[in-house]
Amino acid sequence: MGKLVVTEFITLDGIIEDPGGSEGTEHGGWSFRHPAAEGQQFKGEELERADAQLLGRVTYEGFAAAWPSMEESGGEFAKKMNAMPKYVVSTTLTEATWTNTTILRGADLAAEVARVKGQYQGDILVAGSATLVHSLTELGLVDEYRMMVHPVVLGTGKRLFTSAGPRPRAGRVAQGRPGCTAARLPPGEGCGRLSK
Repeated sequence: MGKLVVTEFITLDGIIEDPGGSEGTEHGGWSFRHPAAEGQQFKGEELERADAQLLGRVTYEGFAAAWPSMEESGGEFAKKMNAMPKYVVSTTLTEATWTNTTILRGADLAAEVARVKGQYQGDILVAGSATLVHSLTELGLVDEYRMMVHPVVLGTGKRLFTSAGPRPRAGRVAQGRPGCTAARLPPGEGCGRLSK
């Protein structure tokens, strides 16, 4: 059975909204203003191990608009992004224009995710997709969180963790240097709230 992995670019204050700038938000593009070479390696290795992607509509539309035209400049990474199976959760999308994409309606998200996980042995990556990630977290469907922590504080925007759903347990730093750190967190009960 596949493993559902939420993988996010994230700020020090927990914001995951619009790291690439394609959504046109006030702080959009923050991950590109603070790049890290080891982050590229981490993302490349992560994609190599992945069998499929599960995306929310907004992230899907951004990826579908960008990745097909990046095959030449993006090398093997772009080729895999375009070729691998993709699932988009949407109640409004009527047509999937990106190669190898299946639309999931989300009526019974837990059952749909279980079916997708049953088709694969490797990782199923969930990138961006804040609304979908919150739903997956609330339903306890996330097997692992992977975060590329950027040394930025934005103050506002969509956050990875809300008050709903299980708290993740202590994780480990997978790679880290000044500029960007990759961390892995398994879901489950956390250590509790920090006291003042």
